[in-house]
Amino acid sequence: MIGTEQAVGVIGAGTMGAGIAQIAATQGHKVVVCDSNRDMLSKLKPGLEKIFSRLIEKGRMTAADSQAALERIALAESPSQCADCALVIEAIVENVDVKQNVFKQLEAVVSETTLLASNTSSLPISEIAAACERPERVLGIHFFNPAPLLPLVEIVPGLLSSKSAVESAKQTIDAWGKTTVLAKDTPGFIVNRIARPYYGEALRIFEEGAATPATIDWAMKELGGFKMGPFELMDLIGNDINNKVSETVFAAFYFDPRYRPSLYQKRLVQAGLLGRKSGRGFYDYSEGAEKPEAVKDEGLGNSILFRIVSMLINEAADALFWGVASAGDIELAMTKGVNYPKGLLRWGDELGPENVLKEIETLQHRFGEDRYRPSPFLRAQVEQSEPLLGTTC
Repeated sequence: MIGTEQAVGVIGAGTMGAGIAQIAATQGHKVVVCDSNRDMLSKLKPGLEKIFSRLIEKGRMTAADSQAALERIALAESPSQCADCALVIEAIVENVDVKQNVFKQLEAVVSETTLLASNTSSLPISEIAAACERPERVLGIHFFNPAPLLPLVEIVPGLLSSKSAVESAKQTIDAWGKTTVLAKDTPGFIVNRIARPYYGEALRIFEEGAATPATIDWAMKELGGFKMGPFELMDLIGNDINNKVSETVFAAFYFDPRYRPSLYQKRLVQAGLLGRKSGRGFYDYSEGAEKPEAVKDEGLGNSILFRIVSMLINEAADALFWGVASAGDIELAMTKGVNYPKGLLRWGDELGPENVLKEIETLQHRFGEDRYRPSPFLRAQVEQSEPLLGTTC
C-alpha cells in the first residue's frame, strides 16, 4: 500500500488527471501533476480552487483542508519530476504509442519499487506494459469521470503484473475511499464491455423505427429506473466519445457482431452533432428548442426495457463465463460504476433466466445475427434450473 507519506504522480492535467490529483491530495499525499501543455497546467489549480470553494460552501470541506490540499500539489512539465513518487497514474490521450513512450520515460527515473498505472478505459494494459523493462509493476487503475464523485475504480492486472503490485494498488485506492473491482485485461474491462448494449441496443431499436429516442429514454427511466436514458446519456458523454469506445471495443474483439457500432451515431459524429457540447445530438439543446415528446405506451415501453435489459444481462453472464470478473465484482461495477438500478445478474434472476434466454433467442431468430447469441453461462443456468447469481456472491 502507498502510504500518505509517499508522493503520487499524475501524468496529464486534463479532466481525469485533475480529478485523480484532487483525490490523492485530499487524502494527504504530495502530488506531482505532469503535463507538457503549460496551458493545461496553468488551469489545474484555479479549477481545483473553484471545486474546493463549492465543497466549502456545502460544508463538505474546511478552508484549511482546501488550502492544505492545494499546497500538496506540485506542477511539472516533465515525467522526470515524478522521480520520487511511489505511485504514478497516467491519464493522457488514448493512444498506445504515446502511453508506451511515457511509461519508458517514467521507468528511467522512478525507483524500482514505484508502481506505474494507466487510467486507460479501452487499451490493453499488457501492451502498455510491454514497453517497460519491469512490466510486473505496471497495471491499470481505471477511474470513472468525474473521478472525485464516482466511487468505482477498476483494478486491471496485465498478463505480467505481479500479485504484490495489484494488492498494493487495490489497498491504496480502497484507502482513498473508493470501491475497487478486479477486472481481466480484456477489451472494455468490466463496465465498458457490459454497458455496450445499453447504447447499442437502444440505437438498434431506434434504427429499426420501433421507437424514438425520447420514447426509449422514457421507458428506461420511468419503467426501468435508470437515472438517464441511453440517448440523453450519449449526448452527455459526447457522441464522438461514445462512438469511439464502441469502435474500439468492436475492433478489439476482432469485429464480433455483438459489439458492432451504430452507423447512425457515426453519421452524427461526422456531421458534428456531438451532443450537449456542440448544442445538438440526438436532441436539440439550442435556446428555445422543444424537447420531443415520448410515446408513453406501457406495452411498448416494457418491451423496449425488457429487450435492452435482457441484452445487458446476457453480456454480464458472458463476462462471468469468460472470467472477466467475479459475479460480485460485476454486480458492484454496474451499480457503482454506471449507477444501474440493480446488479444485472440479480436482475436476471428476478426476471427469470429462462425468460431472458427466450428473449435473446427470439431476437436471434428474428434477425439471424450472431449479435444475439445467448451466453453459454445463461443457457447452462437455465438448463440446470440454477440462478445467475450464486448465493455466495
